[in-house]
Amino acid sequence: MRRLSFIVATGILACGFLAGCTVGPNYKRPPAPAPEAYKAPAPWREAAPKDALPKGAWWEVFNDAELNSYEQQLLAANQNLLAAKDRLEEARSLARVTSAGFFPQGNVDPSASRQRYAGNRPEVVTIGRPLTQSTYEVPFFVNYEPDLFGKVRRSMEASNANLQGSAADMYNVQLVLAAELAADYFSLRELDAETQVVQESVDIQQKGLQLVESRHAGGVASGLDLAQQQTLLDATVSQLYLVKQQRDQYEHAIAVLTGHPASTFSVPVRPLNATPIPVPLGVPSDLLERRPDVATAERHMAYENAEVGVAKAAFYPQLTLSGAGGFQSTNIANLITAPNAIWSLGGDLLQPVFNGGRNRANLAYARQSYDESVANYREAVLEAFQQVEDGLAGLNELARATSTQDAAVADARRALEIANNRYVGGVTSYLDVIVAQSSLVTNQRLATQLAGQQMVTEVYLVKALGGGWDATQIQHEQVHPHAIQAVQQ
Repeated sequence: MRRLSFIVATGILACGFLAGCTVGPNYKRPPAPAPEAYKAPAPWREAAPKDALPKGAWWEVFNDAELNSYEQQLLAANQNLLAAKDRLEEARSLARVTSAGFFPQGNVDPSASRQRYAGNRPEVVTIGRPLTQSTYEVPFFVNYEPDLFGKVRRSMEASNANLQGSAADMYNVQLVLAAELAADYFSLRELDAETQVVQESVDIQQKGLQLVESRHAGGVASGLDLAQQQTLLDATVSQLYLVKQQRDQYEHAIAVLTGHPASTFSVPVRPLNATPIPVPLGVPSDLLERRPDVATAERHMAYENAEVGVAKAAFYPQLTLSGAGGFQSTNIANLITAPNAIWSLGGDLLQPVFNGGRNRANLAYARQSYDESVANYREAVLEAFQQVEDGLAGLNELARATSTQDAAVADARRALEIANNRYVGGVTSYLDVIVAQSSLVTNQRLATQLAGQQMVTEVYLVKALGGGWDATQIQHEQVHPHAIQAVQQ
């Protein structure tokens, strides 16, 4: 027994001495294309060191308590986010499975049997007597494969990279869902404002209809004037129903995002009353550390790099140390005694010689998979910069469009007032009033839509910047082998 313990301990020490012998390439993040500055003009600027989006709860920058409440409900009950968290735990468990490769594997296999042997059995030279015999055994086995060339270490490196990638993916799912919720929320609020605009237009047109009806009864207005005003009113009421139908769809989407059945969920009506806020950009190179989807792609590169090491280790010898011990007896009463002790020690060194090119093909596959992951990472970086530039350009152009559209609304109000006065004074036909009313509602709706687009575009800009996330949030996601695992199942 002492010799067995000595052999096992010697094997473990040998593994420690050979720990530095790890084949395969060490991981180094390859360069990715990053511009020196963003293309967008003022007022967007690089952030000062003190500027930052709130970690995690980035939506709080919009100072909307109702939105904050919905986002918290999303974090607690969104099913896609819960599934992403489960995938993270799956990756953590798989990493623990990999860490078991650092330790010996032991088994105990007690058995009992009773067997009758023939008198003419082949084991005896002369004819003997039949024999009935009981056999009792309590053996245990220990196998240990020292990690001579780093196969287990590279596998552990790959598992930890996969774990960190799953963590980044979980944060990316959270970011995408939270941004979708915020965008849907501001879109719904814009539709509340648009409903208010259309309803006010309906009220104005109803008053106009009453005026025309009164003038028609007095013989001043024609039936054509009355029909035209009624047509405009009916069309505007139809628009009101369509706006409400769009609002219902956004309300249902928010219900699903927050984990509620659409039938039992409602959002109180409150017209949009928000304006874009300054967003700290940072320098473009910061984006490589602030986007969870980019971090997922980067961690996948690390995983594939480690898999190259695993594939390369298959070309080198594999040493397996084994030991067995226990007790064996035909009488259970004296089974656990020194004379009935059994043991064996052994070692096996396997050196691959030829196997049809399998190892060479596996190594080529691993290297090609790594090259693919590098291309995917660089593509993710390019898309990240594109999304930021889209957001910045969108906000700048929408700001200009909003300014001119506000002027258009003021012009349309003045044109309607002039058209009404000219009609009442008998200078022009009622068609001018119809055109002016239609122009006003169209321009008011467009102004409201632009305000909503600004908020939605800003939400997606914050998302493109990573929503306050950074790569340090996944660095602690690692599994390390612990001595207690040596005695765990």
